[in-house]
Amino acid sequence: QVRVVESGGGLVQAGGSLRLSCTASGRTFSRYSMGWFRQAPGKEREFVAAISWSGGSTYYADSVKGRFTISRDNAKNTVYLQMNLLKPEDTAVYYCATGPWGAATTHVPEYDFWGQGTQVTVSS
Repeated sequence: QVRVVESGGGLVQAGGSLRLSCTASGRTFSRYSMGWFRQAPGKEREFVAAISWSGGSTYYADSVKGRFTISRDNAKNTVYLQMNLLKPEDTAVYYCATGPWGAATTHVPEYDFWGQGTQVTVSS
């Protein structure tokens, strides 16, 4: 059974930073891509960032490009999302999910196992 657990959310002022962590177990972590997504109240879940199995390829939504960085530590079965220059519009529940084998994708339906999410609130 694959288990995905996010952590690191919280309340931060605009312009601040947070680092989210996501640990996945029950699968050979190092062979699969990983992704971060978010869902704000009243909105659909949207893609934020993705990383390939090796970390060699990354993808970002235009709204976070240049501010967020996705990375992974395969020895720790963990993927991170460093979020800088946070804006109130970044407020959402952030989810981590396991993606397809190997290459990363921005296509949400290709992600199969999801965590419960962690709340990020950015105050103005």
